[in-house]
Amino acid sequence: MADQPRRASKKRNQKVRKGSRGKKWFYGLFFTAALAVVCGIIGYLLIILNGERILAENQSKLELTEASIVYDTSGNQVARLANENYENVEYSEIPELLKQAVIATEDKRFEEHAGIDLYGIGRALVKDIIARSAVEGASTITQQLARNLFLNRDKTFFRKATEASIAVALENKLTKDEILTMYLNRIYYGNRMYGVKLAAKYYFNSSLNDLKLWQIATLAAIPKAPNYYNPEDDPERSMQRRAVVLQLMYEQGIITKQQMDEAKAVVYKPIDHNTSTVKNKFPSFVDYAVKEAIAQTGLTEDELQLGGYKIYTTLNANAQQSVEDEFADDDNFEQSPDDQLQQAAMVIMDHSTGGIKAMLGGRGYVRKGLNRVTVPRQPGSSFKPITVYGPALDTGDYFPWSTLRDDKKCYGNYCPTDSNRIKYIGPVSMSQSVKESRNASAVWLLNEIGINKGVEFAERLGIPLSENDRNLSIGLGGLTNGVTPLQMATAYSAFANDGISVEAHTISKIVGYNGETVYEFKDKSSEQVMKPSSAAYMTEILQGVVSRGGTGSGAAIDRPVAGKTGTTQHGISGLRSSYNRDAWFVGYTPEWTAAVWMGYDKTDKEHLLKKSSKQAAAMFAEVMSKAMKDVPKTGFKSPQTDDRPDQSQDQPSAVQGLSASYDKDQAAVNLSWDTVNGDNLSYRIYRKASGESDYSRIIDSATNNAKDMNIAPGMTYEYYVTAYNSVNDKESDRSSAVRLEIPAETLNPETLPPDAGGGGDMVEPVPGPDGNGNGNGKGNGNGKGKDGGNGNGKDSEGGFSEGTDSGGPTGADSGNGSADGDQGTNGGTETPADVPPVEGEGETGVEPVPSAETAVPDTTDSGAAGESTN
Repeated sequence: MADQPRRASKKRNQKVRKGSRGKKWFYGLFFTAALAVVCGIIGYLLIILNGERILAENQSKLELTEASIVYDTSGNQVARLANENYENVEYSEIPELLKQAVIATEDKRFEEHAGIDLYGIGRALVKDIIARSAVEGASTITQQLARNLFLNRDKTFFRKATEASIAVALENKLTKDEILTMYLNRIYYGNRMYGVKLAAKYYFNSSLNDLKLWQIATLAAIPKAPNYYNPEDDPERSMQRRAVVLQLMYEQGIITKQQMDEAKAVVYKPIDHNTSTVKNKFPSFVDYAVKEAIAQTGLTEDELQLGGYKIYTTLNANAQQSVEDEFADDDNFEQSPDDQLQQAAMVIMDHSTGGIKAMLGGRGYVRKGLNRVTVPRQPGSSFKPITVYGPALDTGDYFPWSTLRDDKKCYGNYCPTDSNRIKYIGPVSMSQSVKESRNASAVWLLNEIGINKGVEFAERLGIPLSENDRNLSIGLGGLTNGVTPLQMATAYSAFANDGISVEAHTISKIVGYNGETVYEFKDKSSEQVMKPSSAAYMTEILQGVVSRGGTGSGAAIDRPVAGKTGTTQHGISGLRSSYNRDAWFVGYTPEWTAAVWMGYDKTDKEHLLKKSSKQAAAMFAEVMSKAMKDVPKTGFKSPQTDDRPDQSQDQPSAVQGLSASYDKDQAAVNLSWDTVNGDNLSYRIYRKASGESDYSRIIDSATNNAKDMNIAPGMTYEYYVTAYNSVNDKESDRSSAVRLEIPAETLNPETLPPDAGGGGDMVEPVPGPDGNGNGNGKGNGNGKGKDGGNGNGKDSEGGFSEGTDSGGPTGADSGNGSADGDQGTNGGTETPADVPPVEGEGETGVEPVPSAETAVPDTTDSGAAGESTN
């Protein structure tokens, strides 16, 4: 009996414990639920507040509803950004069926939610958990709009949370109609198309009201993946996605099955966009201006394009069109052996303001293509004013009339070589050295003033050089990294602008959608980088380059011009050729500065320049003569200095005692004369052959004798000599002329001395003893060297060179000149177009040899080996 009360008591205790546990679970669940509700409310409030904050801080982005427009200096429209024809659509213009298709595809509960679709989020969360990654977006139309306006496209929790908060804020601020309209105006439809109105024009050449059901479904299908589902790039995928959209519309009762089936079956036919859209003008300039605008304002490209900005630029439409027209003319370029075009780039700027007037980054330039105006290349002799003559003038110790030394000389292992037809003339004025683009005197002068002065002067002109560039080869344009046409134009603009540098730019002002000025150019980098007298003297010297007898005479137009040519060696290992990698002309009028580069994007033995910098100079003339037709003509300023030598000094006395004799052993004419008294004198020898109407200058000599080796049997030659003073640039009267007839005998190549080799590209050389060979073709010339060869060729036009291997399989290896001679072995230099052809302007000399004193940059596709050739 005693056991029964104990059992009863035990049962009661068990019931009490069960009741206590039940209450604990109840209260636990209750408080957990309450906490969850509180956290949910707080989280929701935080989302609301965060969205409201972001929206308030970026209120202006809701107003960015128009394509930005680019204007030229005259205020004329040049381009509409956001793919040229961005257009807004009003809600009333949107067909009802299009609205229904978009909502059915992107957000079928659009009219019901408040920016966030909780059901859709739950569904996406399940899919993400199953896939173990963020694969399902679950974004409403409002969220997609929030992302397009304010955020990037990364699928992260924090980005999605921010997107949701902005969506809720947008729903509180805008109506559903306003949200849908803004969405359709901002959504991306592929092929740089923003907005449904433009997309309809681009893909179907149709207005929104004329769209058919299959076209509406096609447009509604694109936003999910614009690059995959647009009908132009992938018609098959587009058709499959269109079927999905039509199925959704059918399931939601918007269309019938028959309508669905008919619309699914239509096959898309591409549109000719030349008639359906309006193209922008001048894409090279516009692309550069857009990049500059982004850099100056901090806006993204989308924000700038769709921001309704008015972008006022420095573009001169006539100048730009002139560049475009000349670049489109194939006659201005050499013909390539294949489909790789000879390329070019040109930039024109107003050197008084820095405003870029025109820019073209290449032949056949396409939007967002390679802009060669900003691609570094080796500048050759066009760099001499920047590292040699400019800094020398700025020391105050040198002037245009200062005497330099043009001698064959090595500096350590670096042995620069004149590439001129008449080499190593000894004393030479700075003006003449620049005019004839002499290498030996340029390097001599850089060595005299010091490499550091050259480097420092280049940096002042906006061209920083590397530690590897601290060597004498920079005097001839041999750089580690090269320079861009824009850098060269900017540097030369300081010479044209009284020694004051300016900042090159394309943007004058940017005005926002609301009329406020967002950005306005203010030149903060303008400074006096050299003495005004140095700039004036440099201009005086560079005018000589464009005058008769100068290497850049082809750049002359109907107004004052100063400038410098430049070519670079091809730098291809094992290739013996006089053709060039790069050709330049950089020059200026009193009003504008321009730089022209020509070459190939990829240089190899099949893609080299044959015409040297004559092409670039000619392009400068063709463009600038047309580009500046409405620009008032002015003149260059004269140097304000009393340092100029007395120009009244008597000219040198005439040369006396000229005699000439024929040396049969060397097949040459030996000339000698009496020495003329005076300082800084050299001698100029002139010759006229039988059948020629006038004399031509053939040799410059520092001594009172010379040897003419460029003669032919049976010909009669007349000679006279003058004395030349390099300081006051005065030349004596002619000496008495002497006449000499060369015996009419055949010169046997086997009996020619080693230094009687000839130059020129042979058609097919015939080997002779000791490396001599004969060939037939156009042009002829002579070369000096222990293995000299004789050859005539149609390309190198003959010439004169010095070296140890002037023979070889083609005459081009031994120099060129004559006729059109404006190149030389391994690089060449320009022969003035108006100087009569006598001896070819042969080699440029040996390539720089690396040493402790003169390191030479590596050769890459962006430049030539070592030194300049002109």
